[in-house]
Amino acid sequence: MTRIGIIIGSTRPGRNGAAVGQWVHEVAQQRTDAEFELVDLVDYRLPHLDEAYPPAMGQYTQPHTLAWASRIASFDGFVMVTPEYNHSTSGALKNAIDFLYAEWNNKAVGFVSYGSLGGARAVEHLRLIAGELQLADVRSQVALSLFTDFENFSVFKPGQFQRDALDTTLDQVVAWSRALAPLRTS
Repeated sequence: MTRIGIIIGSTRPGRNGAAVGQWVHEVAQQRTDAEFELVDLVDYRLPHLDEAYPPAMGQYTQPHTLAWASRIASFDGFVMVTPEYNHSTSGALKNAIDFLYAEWNNKAVGFVSYGSLGGARAVEHLRLIAGELQLADVRSQVALSLFTDFENFSVFKPGQFQRDALDTTLDQVVAWSRALAPLRTS
C-alpha cells in the first residue's frame, strides 16, 4: 500500500498548522487508495542542522537525524502543511527538509498552505526546494486564507471548495507516488 506522510510544518505555539494538518489527515483517512500518517515536526525537536557532513552523503550521526531519516524514508510521498512566514515557509519546515537528502528522492509531494494570501509564496519556495531534492511536486495545492478559512484568524473553518482542492491534491500525490515507485526500488 502506498504510504503518504502529512507533515505539519510549523512548531510555533498557538499555530494554525495543527488544525489544518488534522483536517488533511481526517479527509485522507476516508480514502482507500493509500495509508496516511500525520507527522508533526514538534515531535522531532530537530535543532538547527547539526550534522558534520552534507545530507547528500547520507552519513548521519545524530540520534535525532537518524530518527527523522527513518520516519521520512518510510513514506512514498508527502503532503506538506505550511504556514507563510515573511513570504516563505517556516524555518522549522525548511530546517527539517534540509536534514535529509536520499530519503526525499523520487517521491511525490503536495502542499497545503495557509496565510494572508493563502500561503502561495511559501509553496513557491517549497517547489524550488523540492526540485533540488528530486521530489516531484504535484500541480494542485490547497491555499487557505486566514481571512476566509479561519474565524478570527485562529479557528479553522475551510470552505467546501477547499475540500475539493484537497481531494484533487491527494489524488495527484497518490498517483505520482505510485508512478515513481520503480525509481525508488532500482
